[in-house]
Formats: sequence, C-alpha cells, structure tokens
Amino acid sequence: MSASASQARRPLARRVQARAFRVINVPMRMMLGLPFPTPPGRSLMLVYLTGRKTGRRYRQPVSYIRDGGTLLTPGGGNWKLNLVDGRPVRIKLRGRDVRAVPEIVSDPDEVGRLLELMASRSAAIKRFVAVPQNADGHFDRERLQAAVGHGFRIIVWHPEPPSTFA
Repeated sequence: MSASASQARRPLARRVQARAFRVINVPMRMMLGLPFPTPPGRSLMLVYLTGRKTGRRYRQPVSYIRDGGTLLTPGGGNWKLNLVDGRPVRIKLRGRDVRAVPEIVSDPDEVGRLLELMASRSAAIKRFVAVPQNADGHFDRERLQAAVGHGFRIIVWHPEPPSTFA
C-alpha cells in the first residue's frame, strides 16, 4: 500500500495531528538537543535514529514517562520502525546524552497495562493515543487490539548503565 493510500485511511484528526507535529518538531529538536535541561524536556526526549532503509540519521522528539529505572514511550509513529529490539540507541534526556536499549512491546495485554500506567501519570498521553478508555480506566480492548494490529507499540527504554535515569 502506498503512503498516500495509508494516509487516506487514517482519520482526519490523526492526519492533522501528524502535520502539526512535523511543524512543532522543528523547534522541539533544537530545544531538546541543548546541553542543559529545558522545560519541554520534563516530558519529551530526543531519540537519535538511523533509517533502516536509507541510512539517513534522524532526531525524533518523543514523549516519555518514567517508571522506576526505565522510560516508557508510546510508539504510534513511523519513527519506531527504525528501532531494533535490544540494540542500544542514543537519546538526549534532560540535556544529557544517554544510551538506552529499547524493548519494543507488541503484546496487546502488556501494551494495555503499560498504557494504563502511563495514562495514570500523565493526562497528556490520553490526547495523543487514539484508544478510548472505559469508565473503569481500562483502554477499550477491541480498539487497543486494532491499534496494535496497525503497528502501535510501547517502547520500554532501559538505560546503559542502569543508574543513568535515577
């Protein structure tokens, strides 16, 4: 399927959101790349990626939630396709360069559990994840499975060395 056909199937709100992020990410890359903590760095980090097909280098701003010694990131965009489970990646976290090993979570039950944990710590997560929550706080099971089927993942970042995020 071509990129334009894929885009056409995406809901309008998600297409608008993707365009807005392309614009917003330009200054975010600059701010998050600074060698000192900045206000957006409280919830955003910069991930340095290499394109799996092109070899081109990217700097992708992504949100994160701390969970003990790890960081959790919702992986709804295409940037995650350039990650390799278990291969260390450079990230810029609060002005510091850190190496972290990504664990790409694709099991719907574990994605749901981690997403609920993230939503309990940050209301902003709910705005950017297109899966509604039920009254009991759990994410809608069918919509969550559909999202995972379309490539939504949770990335669990493990620092090298483990004390890096503490």
